[in-house]
Amino acid sequence: MEDIEDLVQDGGEVMAPRHRNAVMPRVRHRKKAVLQGAEICENGNECDSIIPGTQRIYLKTWGCAHNSSDSEYMAGQLAAYGYHITEDKQNADLWLLNSCTVKNPAEDHFRNEIKAGRDAGKKVVVAGCVPQGAPRSEFLQGLSVVGVQQIDRVVEVVEETLKGNSVRLIGQKKHGGKKQGGASLLLPKVRRNPLIEIISINTGCLNQCTYCKTKHARGELGSYPIDEIVARARQSFDEGVVEIWLTSEDTGAYGRDIGVTLPELLWRLVEVIPEGCRLRLGMTNPPYILDHLEEMAKILQLPRVYAFLHVPVQSGSDGVLGDMKREYTAKDFCHVVDFLRERVPGITIATDIICGFPTETEEDFRETIELCRRYKFPSLFINQFYPRPGTPAAKMQRIPTKEVKNRSRQLTDVFQAYRPYDHKLGEKQTVLVTEEAFDKEHWVGHNKFYEQVLVPKMQEYWGKMVDVEIIETGKHYMRGRPIETCKPVSPALQEPLPKGRISGLDITDTKENKRQCKEELAKQERYIILSFILLISALLVKLAWVCFKMIKSI
Repeated sequence: MEDIEDLVQDGGEVMAPRHRNAVMPRVRHRKKAVLQGAEICENGNECDSIIPGTQRIYLKTWGCAHNSSDSEYMAGQLAAYGYHITEDKQNADLWLLNSCTVKNPAEDHFRNEIKAGRDAGKKVVVAGCVPQGAPRSEFLQGLSVVGVQQIDRVVEVVEETLKGNSVRLIGQKKHGGKKQGGASLLLPKVRRNPLIEIISINTGCLNQCTYCKTKHARGELGSYPIDEIVARARQSFDEGVVEIWLTSEDTGAYGRDIGVTLPELLWRLVEVIPEGCRLRLGMTNPPYILDHLEEMAKILQLPRVYAFLHVPVQSGSDGVLGDMKREYTAKDFCHVVDFLRERVPGITIATDIICGFPTETEEDFRETIELCRRYKFPSLFINQFYPRPGTPAAKMQRIPTKEVKNRSRQLTDVFQAYRPYDHKLGEKQTVLVTEEAFDKEHWVGHNKFYEQVLVPKMQEYWGKMVDVEIIETGKHYMRGRPIETCKPVSPALQEPLPKGRISGLDITDTKENKRQCKEELAKQERYIILSFILLISALLVKLAWVCFKMIKSI
């Protein structure tokens, strides 16, 4: 199963200038000549004229919610500049591919898409963790790169690439010598789902996990200031968003680099969440949540916060956790789960398991099995170990692939042996409907515990709080029948932006902007009326002059 966050200088290449408007050095331009107004490229073919901001851009994303947020920001900046974001890859002028390096399959898909783009004669720009973590990879040679902290300069990179240049911006943003979270959270963006805002509260992490390559790309911890995150949340709700996801490589570590804590941020955010809207926390590793369990329990009890937490354990064996350098024990993890389940009744705890880590013995794996049997996690993400190039675990002697697959199947059988929602059959619940189901025949709503509830796909339920009765339960979902006597209620402050609309630039639904729009419309109306009066007056004067001349001639 996928992770819960997966629902995503050689030749003429240029290293990143430090300033946005800096002149880019050492760019290799293609030879061309002008002949009767047309550009002739070095291969002898006639080139299209390059008018910045008029081309079609195909954007594809792999990996976590952090990557999805980055893609939304890049789409927003490109659209604001005039580029057309399209899902039709064949008719696109340029492919922008945002990659994930967590697993081999995701990187393989990314590599295959690059080849497909090149074979189709498309301009290709790559972004995300793969080129950031391994920029000298052979399959990336000659391609333009947007670094994970340089997404605010995507327009420059796309422009230069369309001109035939290769540009690489992969530096880190620092202030006073300290790493920052990255590009501003207040940049324009195009939300994939107009009802959901994804906010990256920090980038990088404090761990040194021996199997993880994401650290190579995202680096050390860099947190955004609380005020900037709150401002982004406030703007999102003003644009009709009803659900906010906080994301990062480790939300629990938030603020340790800038002297604040995750609970401090969450208490501030709760103040700006409208009644009925929801906040979902992203993945947090056990070492950092342990320090804040009391406060986190209080926050997760709040009506505006989903009682949901994703805490990866990865293994039930202390020996394996030590070899992974996870910096906690199985007992620490169990303390987190037990504490939160006691203080927040019904809370959903999701976790991850890696099967077949190189040092995992049969006894180690049995401890993992027992852990999963004990807690019966409703969401369990089972992954086979993949050696990621450049990580310490990649140098370890691997367990035979057949055995790794066998352990994965055993754990899957344990997971499939229980049904977490059967006892909720017949319950009445209130769900917030924000997504479309995979079957395209239902909407997906989530109850207080972020459990998935399918409701009929009727437009009146979209973005609304709907009271339902649970009439069916499955392994991963429940199905709800709307209660006819209860009318769906929208918690949104405004109508959500239309799909594809640019956030931050097209806010016309807030009270202040409505007032400004009315004032502007009144000005235009006055101008039109005045212009009409002047036109009539001019016609009357001219008519009077003509009559005067006719009378005088008589």
